[in-house]
Amino acid sequence: MAGHILKLKKHDEDREIEFELKYLASLTTRQRFEMMFRKTREILGLLRKNGHGKTAEIIKRA
Repeated sequence: MAGHILKLKKHDEDREIEFELKYLASLTTRQRFEMMFRKTREILGLLRKNGHGKTAEIIKRA
């Protein structure tokens, strides 16, 4: 199923979800984890690029 594109004449969320689930089910466990790690790196890169690279520090008040 890799490389398939869903084309709908009008918006149909149920068919979109069904298509996505079939695609994910066609992947091996390794492929799913690789995709997850790739997305994680992508999101971290976007966060750093937009100034959110560091987590907030907790300051202990005396």
